[in-house]
Amino acid sequence: MTDHPLWTPEAVVAATGGAATQTPASVVTGVSIDSRTLEPGDLFVAITGENSDGHDYVEAAFGAGAAAAIVSRDTARLARSGPLIVVDDALTALEALGRAARQRTAASIVAVTGSVGKTGTKEALKLALGATGAVHASLYSYNNQWGVPLSLARMPENTEFGVFEIGMNHPGEIAPLSSMVRPNVAIITTVEPVHLGYFSSTAEIAMAKAEVFTGLAAAGTAILNYDNEHFALLRDAAEKARAGRMISFGSDDGADARLIDVHLGADFSTVSADICGHKVTYRIASPGRHLAINSLAVLAAVDTLGADLALGAMALGGWQPAAGRGRREILDTGAGGVTLIDESYNANPASMAAALETLAQAEIGRGGRRIAVLGDMLELGDRAPGLHRDVRDAVERAGCDLVFACGPLMQHLWQALPESRRGCYAPDAALLADPLCAALRAGDVVMIKGSLGSRLGPLVAAVRSHFMT
Repeated sequence: MTDHPLWTPEAVVAATGGAATQTPASVVTGVSIDSRTLEPGDLFVAITGENSDGHDYVEAAFGAGAAAAIVSRDTARLARSGPLIVVDDALTALEALGRAARQRTAASIVAVTGSVGKTGTKEALKLALGATGAVHASLYSYNNQWGVPLSLARMPENTEFGVFEIGMNHPGEIAPLSSMVRPNVAIITTVEPVHLGYFSSTAEIAMAKAEVFTGLAAAGTAILNYDNEHFALLRDAAEKARAGRMISFGSDDGADARLIDVHLGADFSTVSADICGHKVTYRIASPGRHLAINSLAVLAAVDTLGADLALGAMALGGWQPAAGRGRREILDTGAGGVTLIDESYNANPASMAAALETLAQAEIGRGGRRIAVLGDMLELGDRAPGLHRDVRDAVERAGCDLVFACGPLMQHLWQALPESRRGCYAPDAALLADPLCAALRAGDVVMIKGSLGSRLGPLVAAVRSHFMT
């Protein structure tokens, strides 16, 4: 992970309370829980999960160059593979290592949660704060009970700014993670009807998100979406958690970080904003009003932490979506290009509406069409059929020429669509590949979106492969 020492063996033992079978020959330069992606010098943590047991991969980890491994059993057999640090429970040890990393650094820490936009906001913070100093941020969407402590354990001691994403789908999950991170600034991007299979209302979701304030460091700052219907609830929760300061962001005139104007281009956004009394104009290298709104929270955090606001705003010019979260590419049909927008990583009603709004802004080529390929939005509980049917309104607003749909829930949308907009329906995403590829032509813009469990990622790969062969 780094060319410089991240942990000494002695520090790992002290942090975890473990017992070393032998002293590792080298310092630890990274931390890993996956032997497939482990790099030489990493500390391997053998976590036992629902579907796999890290102890089965300890020997493979040493074969890949691990400096040491944290284990909780099979020590006699595994000790022949390399240096072990024996603990009662590997995940608990990882959590302890994460807390030790937080304790030893003087970095300013930001935690990001919310129903939509967590990962993108985290990546934007990484760019904006990185214009001022050394930043450490969570990789990918490492935001759960193992991802947060892993991200903390990977934080170098000399970090100046740390950015951590915190997620949940059940009540009570955020509070213990926030207590590990102990953020100086906590951002809630928004609260929307997500994970309704585990909550009775969006107000309950808001209260679960508000758990992030319970871990705030002394005099910490809460940054809240002023436009969201649950702003007052979140503000009250932040006050109850004794936040030292509250900053609101949004398009309403009452927001502290306020959107003045946004111009949405085909592949960029230009934003004018007032960030807590500072007027700034900047460019984002992706289109989308939702990105413009979240950028206000990013710059509010930059300003709050004393980083350079002007440089931070300028850095957002490099803010592009990650794979599966709106990344764009041009596919060559031989007769011209097809623009592919990959939104296959996740979906809920709010992000679906935002993605369709972005599709509406996309420039089509001569003779081209706007095509939406939509998969099921999961974890919505009893309201799922109606929420899928309601996507029809966003499809209409976006002016989609054709809709391809897959999954039992998206069938409710399919049945609500007029015949003129129907491309193809299939019960499974894989069955859409051939009809979709056959339908695409030069000038088209196609956006593919659904929950991860809908398996639209392989469909994106199939479309890409079709036009690359």
